[in-house]
Amino acid sequence: MPAGCCQVTYNELGKTGRSVSRLSFGASALGDVYGPVDEGAAIEAVEAALECGINYFDVAPAYGATLAETRLGKALRGTPRHRYFLSTKVGKYLEDGPNGPATLDYSRPRIRQAFEESLERLGVDCLDFLYIHDIEYQGGRYTKWALEEGLETVLELKREGRVGAFGFGFYPADLWRHVLSAYPIDVALIHNHHCLHDTRLLELLPVAQRNGVGVVNGSPFASGLLTERGAPEWHPASPEARACFRAAADFCRNAGTSLSQLAIQFATQNPAIPTTLFSSADPGLVFDNVRWSEQPLDQGLLKEVQRILAPVRDQDWNYV
Repeated sequence: MPAGCCQVTYNELGKTGRSVSRLSFGASALGDVYGPVDEGAAIEAVEAALECGINYFDVAPAYGATLAETRLGKALRGTPRHRYFLSTKVGKYLEDGPNGPATLDYSRPRIRQAFEESLERLGVDCLDFLYIHDIEYQGGRYTKWALEEGLETVLELKREGRVGAFGFGFYPADLWRHVLSAYPIDVALIHNHHCLHDTRLLELLPVAQRNGVGVVNGSPFASGLLTERGAPEWHPASPEARACFRAAADFCRNAGTSLSQLAIQFATQNPAIPTTLFSSADPGLVFDNVRWSEQPLDQGLLKEVQRILAPVRDQDWNYV
């Protein structure tokens, strides 16, 4: 293990029977979602995560129009399968390249086809977790389809032994309240709701825990808003909101630290949350995030930064 890289700890993920690292690796950055990356560095980032003891990797065919899956598959090839848990998603696809519009298709034939294609890109014959992706997009016109035919198809894959556990990955907190209460899922990938300016995930945890649902906390950096570089152009945050996040980053910099460091510390240090999913295609940043997640949180700094971010507290973003 590299010097300064702390060994991560592990938690049971709901009723899945899997013990996952408290910090897990999201592969969206490998698909150029936050800007172009070097493939060699991206593969080294995955290797760095493995070196630090991270054992859960998540991806989706929509990330870079299958580029992230392809790169993650290359990076994991040769690693014994028992060393890591793996998830991908179905239902959302980019058919016309990484910058093309998203296609939502929750039909049985398309999910089964996409599932097989993902397995081939990832170089595996089964998945530990499978999520139905972004069911609220395009004004929610396909949500019912996803909750009916989509869910039944993924249940079939689980019954066939192709998938260990299943659930959803999407954003709106009100939709999560409904799904967690009404549907028999194993895992929930809830993004952008346990970070410095948005803690609505804490309101969802009790019902998830009662039902044995394993919660994955996604986007501790708020899709880039809680970083020094800021969010990519596709993020729906307004110029005024972006200025608020820049002010928080400036405050942290002047205090001798970084907004990213504070963000990962805050997101990972609630013992009720089994795992937090971060993404990076930079091996150095992978080591940094693991180390930061094990360091104590500066409560005084946290209070000041949350004061700066008060105008965007629990702000809903219109992801489409």
